[in-house]
Amino acid sequence: MPITRLNQMFEALKAKPRKRLIAAYANDSHTIEAVYEAVKHGLIDGTLVGDTDTIHKVCGEHSIDVNLFRIVHEPQEVKATQLAVALINQGEGEILMKGLVSTDRYMRAILDKEKGLMDPGAILTHVTVIENPAYPKLIVCGDVAIIPAPDLKQKIALCNFLIQTAHALGIEQPKVAVIAATEQMLAGMPACVDAAILAKMNDRGQIKGGLVDGPLAVDVAVDRESVEIKKLVSPVAGDADCLLFPNIEAGNVFYKTSTKLANSELGALVFGARVPAVLSSRGDSMLTKLYSIALAALVSK
Repeated sequence: MPITRLNQMFEALKAKPRKRLIAAYANDSHTIEAVYEAVKHGLIDGTLVGDTDTIHKVCGEHSIDVNLFRIVHEPQEVKATQLAVALINQGEGEILMKGLVSTDRYMRAILDKEKGLMDPGAILTHVTVIENPAYPKLIVCGDVAIIPAPDLKQKIALCNFLIQTAHALGIEQPKVAVIAATEQMLAGMPACVDAAILAKMNDRGQIKGGLVDGPLAVDVAVDRESVEIKKLVSPVAGDADCLLFPNIEAGNVFYKTSTKLANSELGALVFGARVPAVLSSRGDSMLTKLYSIALAALVSK
């Protein structure tokens, strides 16, 4: 059965071998509490890389059993992040998570050509899974955070990551809507052209594992009534599992509108590195961080 609500990931993970998460520069309560909750739920095993004294102090202040973690001492931010990446490369973990380290330093450690987590030609992008109360299933979408204006090659990679994520959620034949401002094929709009190419690549077996159609506006991607009114014929329209956005503005607005005005919850990951990477913000809720960790454990190989 496909997962239709984010909390169903917890049950799904019980049947899978437990993966180890390594948190980079885990000196803050936000990271430690999120990893602690994930360990308590039996989703992962946790390694915290950071200053041992600080980690013990935070655990004491928040009544967290520090013995549930493996702690690797490195008090310096950049070195702790590099060490977390090195531990992944040494096979000591299958999931990376951002701690108190700044996002740019975290990403720099992942992207390091010699010691990072990127294979030649790999494309780093962001996938979000949104649980919207107004939609009967999860929405897998991207990119809302990393690539400003993805070209066709990047969209192909993102499309494959969306399908991969949907498969991990138990959706055997995910429906991918390639989003534009209209469902009409307008040659003067690059988003429409790229969408049509992706759809044709899917028809010809160059993109596998799901159904891809576009261009589709958001209304016809997720609303059956709009499809009927516009008399649109599509294997995806009105029932999309995945939304591939034309640029970061469209994706980010959808993401923030969903969370701030529609009471949506989410989990999110960075894809394209050798392991899934959790890129959480201090402003993210504990539940968002927990869902992101669970999602990482589901997609981790």
